[in-house]
Amino acid sequence: MQLFGSKLKMNWIKHPVLLKGQQVTLVPLSESHIAELIELAQDKRIWQHYAMDGSDADKLKTSLENGLAEREAGTQYPFVIQLNATNKIIGSTRFLDLQREHQKLEIGWTWLHPDYWGTNINTECKWTLLTFCFEELKAQRVQLKTDENNMRSRKAIEKIGAQFEGILRNDMIRDNGTNRNSAYYSIIQSEWEKTKIHLLELVAKE
Repeated sequence: MQLFGSKLKMNWIKHPVLLKGQQVTLVPLSESHIAELIELAQDKRIWQHYAMDGSDADKLKTSLENGLAEREAGTQYPFVIQLNATNKIIGSTRFLDLQREHQKLEIGWTWLHPDYWGTNINTECKWTLLTFCFEELKAQRVQLKTDENNMRSRKAIEKIGAQFEGILRNDMIRDNGTNRNSAYYSIIQSEWEKTKIHLLELVAKE
């Protein structure tokens, strides 16, 4: 007896998904992007608060390949962040922990080359991702998390209107064997319209 349909039907996100903003487009990760991302990720400042040191080419390659495998399994959906003006890749982001039965997921594994820190590109990325989550997937909850000590990331998450939920202690083990506490945030469906207006104002202002 066949209990499930094809893998494509089982997956909440039907591949491919292209999310275009004014400055950047989120393009589904492919094998052809891996070498460029490895080159881009060599700046160790990017990985200061990550559990993994993505400046290590082998570790990053493994993580990216795992992301592709997880997409096939329906549990993640990785993107590269590409500038519209030049088609240059400047970072990466993902949908994580996709749970169709509970209509929830996480936005994470987001990183940009430091040349683009302090711009409104991260805000625009969150706008396009959240719009897809709430208006296409009809998600009930979108989660975001970061290292407890990553104040730049925490301020960016709070800036878009996500609600702080607390600190999960010893949430991850870093490459160096130390424990990472994670700050958890979320946006839920009932908050989306207000958050959407706020995000539009932010993108327009910046």
